[in-house]
Amino acid sequence: MKAELLNAWVGFWEARTAREKGLLTWGSAVLAVVIVWSVLWAPAQEGRARLRESIPGLQRQLSQMTAQANEARTLSAAAQGAAPTGGALKDALTASLNDHGLAPTQVQVLGNAVQIQLKNASFPTWTQWLDDARRQFKVQVSEAHVTGLKADGQVDLTASLQPATIK
Repeated sequence: MKAELLNAWVGFWEARTAREKGLLTWGSAVLAVVIVWSVLWAPAQEGRARLRESIPGLQRQLSQMTAQANEARTLSAAAQGAAPTGGALKDALTASLNDHGLAPTQVQVLGNAVQIQLKNASFPTWTQWLDDARRQFKVQVSEAHVTGLKADGQVDLTASLQPATIK
């Protein structure tokens, strides 16, 4: 196959005069330059120009995002130090209990603590909620009375939660 193509090319080339050979050579060179320019050089040059125009906008976005990230870190640190107390803590704990499917029979504020009473509650659900509340609301258990019921995993409990003290 290669030999046939080579023979066909040699036959075509040998049949040309010197002037035709020169025109074909120069025409092929010009065509190669045009193809290289239109396929490789021009798109790269246009892409560079577009990038050069977009860089200032991207730098502004980067500086805004950096400032926002720094502000978020500052706010996160400030939010970690602010735990709800009193009525706000009572409301937050009541809402959280309801979100976890635990229906409190009583939630009341006693000094700086909030006392929670649950009847026939799932102990695993209670402990999971307690861990979430500890992390989210920064509370600690100051007192707890738990009584196991006949049904496995069910308990009656009374617990007092107070804002955690940082040591």
